[in-house]
Amino acid sequence: MTLSELCSCITAPQHLLLPPDHKLGPRLVCREYSRSDQEIKTYPLPPDERIFALCWNIGASLCATLCPAPEHFCYRLPFTSGEKTQLHTHDYIELAYVVEGEFRQRILGRDIVFSKGDLCLIDKNCLHQDYLMNQPAIILFLGIANDIFAEIMDENVAAHKIISFLQSALLKQKDLQQYLHFRPGPDPDGARELEQCLCLLLEELYEGKIGFHYICKGLLLRIFRIISTKYDFSLSKEQRKTMNWIIFEEISDYIKRHYATITIQDLVRKFHFQEDYFNRIIKSKTGLTYSDFVQQIRLERAEHMLISSGRSVEEISELVGYHNKGYFYKIFKEKYGTTPSRYRKNR
Repeated sequence: MTLSELCSCITAPQHLLLPPDHKLGPRLVCREYSRSDQEIKTYPLPPDERIFALCWNIGASLCATLCPAPEHFCYRLPFTSGEKTQLHTHDYIELAYVVEGEFRQRILGRDIVFSKGDLCLIDKNCLHQDYLMNQPAIILFLGIANDIFAEIMDENVAAHKIISFLQSALLKQKDLQQYLHFRPGPDPDGARELEQCLCLLLEELYEGKIGFHYICKGLLLRIFRIISTKYDFSLSKEQRKTMNWIIFEEISDYIKRHYATITIQDLVRKFHFQEDYFNRIIKSKTGLTYSDFVQQIRLERAEHMLISSGRSVEEISELVGYHNKGYFYKIFKEKYGTTPSRYRKNR
């Protein structure tokens, strides 16, 4: 069964329909009732249920299903085309996937159209609304509790650049309202693999068999790996600025931890960027080339060792990564105006 067929199947049964006034209805979809009020949607399930799926099947009306749930159900909402849901945020991370058709959202005051196969990852602080259009569409929303999202990022399943952005922008910087729009990359296998994982995830959440919590976490790990390596994502100008700083901080921290032996090839292997990228980003943030930046860190460490330890100059030269004593003396004197031995004596 395909993901589209599964979504249609679980949102179709007439005998599972909830009454129109059921209290669960507004949790699944809430029409706009005020242009100024902002709802905060809290995580709808107990703490031990850390992932949930909400499936919308949109046609003449909207049919919605939430899982896991104690009992299977469907909720139907008639609507007028062009209506919006109430302006809201979540206290959890939301990943929306367009299974069929198109999906239009208003995020941070801007209308965005997502096409079939696109994903949108929305921060828990990000104000948005969903448009209800009478064009056929199927949307799968995944609600991801903050603790499991953090665990997944800590597993390093995603490319390093996306881990850095997601951890810092979506979880740590509470004053930044963020979202990411993912589109399928040039490799069609990525889109097929993603659909398979989403289909398995939805099936596990819907059936709720023994062990499904563990299976769902594993599938979510795969999903984030796929979208971070085989999907393209677009950033606003402000987000690009934020991401560049985050990546620079990651790179500079790594260099500072491995300054004695670091090579630019080490950075390529660790961060998956081309060599010239490291020169560009370091130059843009410090005014120094990669080589000058590493040299500055090494000399600062050498200067600290000279005044805080009894190690010999030769030993310090080796420890900071310079095996040619003459070259170390030369660059140290250029920076500090005197030899390492005289610098120690004067301090």
